[in-house]
Formats: sequence, structure tokens, C-alpha cells
Amino acid sequence: MAGHEIPEPKDRKPVADFESEPWTVEEARHACDPAFRHGVVVGFDGSTSSERALAYAIGMAGRSSSGLIIVHVANRLPTTVWAGCEPPVFVDVPDHRTEVLGLELACADYLSDVPWVLVERGGDICHELEEVGREYEADAIVVGSTHGIVGRIFGSVAGRLARRAQRPVIVIP
Repeated sequence: MAGHEIPEPKDRKPVADFESEPWTVEEARHACDPAFRHGVVVGFDGSTSSERALAYAIGMAGRSSSGLIIVHVANRLPTTVWAGCEPPVFVDVPDHRTEVLGLELACADYLSDVPWVLVERGGDICHELEEVGREYEADAIVVGSTHGIVGRIFGSVAGRLARRAQRPVIVIP
């Protein structure tokens, strides 16, 4: 059937507009699913305290009929730069933990009653949780408390986030 053209339907919407300007990185990052706007952001890493925070956030999202934005922040390790007094360089460490957590969450029965999305970020946990909360215009950020010596020495994520966040922060013990 060479040379035969199939006519376009009149009500077909174009998939891409090649004449418009492409989105910048900032615009693309802020283009999040509107179903999750004004949802509940929860930090989750698979620990016991983050599981308790997730359980609370699920209940909160269910009561408010909103979406749940589960955030896993991947590791970034500082690397010392020995060339003079240059600032430290941060190296992204491959973190397959997000994939494992995503599979565990997808198979979980307790998430079936609320719409949810898993967001992976890299960097400072406090900054990334607040950034995701800002992007989704979240009503609250839920985190688990830090137990142990690391939290006492470096300060807990929950404490730092509660001091600097622009939205309510709920800390689950």
C-alpha cells in the first residue's frame, strides 16, 4: 500500500507540540501530578521509625482524602578534594534501595486504600523533603524520629526539618 495515507481524526490531540519551546529543567521538575497536590509527604527509608511515620501518613492521607508522596533520599557521600582549599565534592552513590523499597511498597496491602507515589531524590534529607513538600504544595511532612548516637551527634533529621520547614512537620516517635 505504498503511497496511501491514513487521514488524521479531527478530534485527535497532538502528542507533542514541536513548535513550542521545550521546558527548562526547573519547569519539568515542578510539573508534578495534580492528583497529589496538597498531599502528605513522608520520608521513608525502610527503618522502623520510618515505617511508623508511613503508617501515620497513610492514615492522615486517608482521613483528608489526599495523596501520599513517599520520599526516599539516596546517599551522597562527601569526597575530599586535595587540590588546595577547594570545597568538598559530593559523589552520588548508586542506591538500589529505592527500587527495593518501591517493590515492597507496591506489594503492601496497607497502601491499597490511598493513592501514593514514590519519589527518589539525592542530597541532604531535610532539604529534599522540604523541596518535595514545596513542589507538591504538601499540607504536612511526616518523619520518624532518630534514635541512636548518630542523631545525637549530628542532630536529627526531624529536629533540623522542624526548625527550617515552611509547612507543618509531624515527628512520629
